[in-house]
Amino acid sequence: MPLTDAQWARIEPLLPDRTRKRDGRWRDHREVIDAIAFKFQTGTQWVHVPEKYGNWRGV
Repeated sequence: MPLTDAQWARIEPLLPDRTRKRDGRWRDHREVIDAIAFKFQTGTQWVHVPEKYGNWRGV
């Protein structure tokens, strides 16, 4: 279950800045947190996390 907008508004200020660094790598924090929540709610293995959350190796 993805985070609601209200839940996201509460935790977003606690996360690091998303500005791109020199290597250009960063992930959408909300997408990563939703993927982690999905993994633990379903008990699935990381490799089976749906593609909508991005590559399982990056989550």
